Amino acid sequence: INIVSTAVPFLRISPDALAGGMGDLAIATMPDANSAFWNLAKIPFTPKKSSIAINYTPWLKDLGLNDVYLASAAGYYKLDEASAISSSMRFFSLGNIQLTDNSGNILNSVKPSEFALDFGYSRKLTDNLSIGGALRYINSRLVTGDVGTGVVYKAGNTVAADLGIYYHGLNEEGSGLNWGISLTNLGGKIGYTNDAKNKDFIPANMGLGLSYVNSINESNRITFGIDLNKLLVPIAPKATGVY
Repeated sequence: INIVSTAVPFLRISPDALAGGMGDLAIATMPDANSAFWNLAKIPFTPKKSSIAINYTPWLKDLGLNDVYLASAAGYYKLDEASAISSSMRFFSLGNIQLTDNSGNILNSVKPSEFALDFGYSRKLTDNLSIGGALRYINSRLVTGDVGTGVVYKAGNTVAADLGIYYHGLNEEGSGLNWGISLTNLGGKIGYTNDAKNKDFIPANMGLGLSYVNSINESNRITFGIDLNKLLVPIAPKATGVY
C-alpha cells in the first residue's frame, strides 16, 4: 500500500463536533460558525449577523493520554446581507514525547505543538451562489535545536490559502439541494531544518459536497449528504528494484 503522507496532518482533523458526528460531512451542509473550517463560501447564508464556535477534542484519550488534544475556535461577522469576514484558529498539542536514537538510547523529551490561524472573506454573487477565500498561517513546532542526533531542528512555518464555492438551493419552506466546492491548504511546503531540499507537502485538498435538506416543520429537518475529498499531493514513486 502506497501511503500518502503530509506534514501538519492536524489540518485534516475535524474540529467541528457536528460534522465529525456525520463522518466529516460539511462542505455543502447548512452554514454555521464552523463553516470557516470547511467551506468559507457558506457564511453569507448564515441566519445570524455574527457567531462564534469553540471546540475541544481530546485525542487518544482511551490510551490513557491526557495531554494530546485539538482546540479550535471560529467566528464570523456579516458586513451586510451579501458579505462577511471570518477567522478561525486550531491548536494541536501532541503531549510529552520521549526521544531516543537509532539504538534506543534515551535522549531528551519534547512537547510538540502545532497551530494554524486564518482570516477570510466571503460574498454572495447571486441570491443562491457565493464564493469565499482565506489566508492561513501555519506553525509546526515539533522539535527545536539539537536533540542529540547532530541535526539542528527548527519550527516549520508556511502560508496557505482556502477557496470555496457554495450554492444554496433551499426554498422558502427550508427544503432543497445545496452543493459546494472547497479547495483547502493550498500553499508551500514546510521544512524543519535549514536544508532547502528536505521539505514536506502540506495536506492540500479538493472537496466536493452535495446535500439535500427536507424541512419537516419549524423545529425539525432531515439532511442527506455526501462529500468527496481528494488530497492534492503526490504519492511516493513505486519501487522498481533498479538503482
